[in-house]
Amino acid sequence: MAAEGGRAKPGAQSGMENFRKVRTSEEEMPLPFLDLSPDVVEMKVKEGSKIRNLMNFAMAQMELKGSRQIIFSGCGRAITKTITCVEIMKRKLGGLHQVTKVRYKTVLEVWENQDLLSAGPAQNLTVHKNVPSICILLSRDPLDPNQTGYQPPEPQHGLSEAGTDASGSSTKGLKRPLPPSHEELLPKKLQVQVPDSLRGSGTTAGQLDH
Repeated sequence: MAAEGGRAKPGAQSGMENFRKVRTSEEEMPLPFLDLSPDVVEMKVKEGSKIRNLMNFAMAQMELKGSRQIIFSGCGRAITKTITCVEIMKRKLGGLHQVTKVRYKTVLEVWENQDLLSAGPAQNLTVHKNVPSICILLSRDPLDPNQTGYQPPEPQHGLSEAGTDASGSSTKGLKRPLPPSHEELLPKKLQVQVPDSLRGSGTTAGQLDH
């Protein structure tokens, strides 16, 4: 970088204002899980992925095609979306064993120089970044509970897969319990039963309280 008097020329402090990111690629890494089923489904979540599209495909693989295991993976800004997909899947299916692995991976960014009049020798820049990455395995079959990152299936609170309770009645569309009736909210002193012998004397329930 050319400099005068030990200082960079104006506008030379940041050399990226004329560059635009044109491509991003992730380093291919082996999955950090052992003994995966042959039909395991791998869902690679990107920053721009639509959760609805991801879940439609994932649910089709697990329910319609009968896959036993599925892996959601994402890195950088896609980590939050990856975890969201996992939580949705666990709520929809239930009874899933989970193993979570966190690691770092290399992301390659290619930046293109937009200043066509630039006399610089390089027109493109390649940037290597180490970013956090997460891989989450969900399995219908039991997994080794002693491995790092294992989580057992969440309790179903007495509900079966068909959405019925122990008595066999459907819980679909179950709402919150209704609030207590108006009579239950009245003070106990106002719920005095007046004997028949006193009703003719003009004595009221309020007078009996005193």
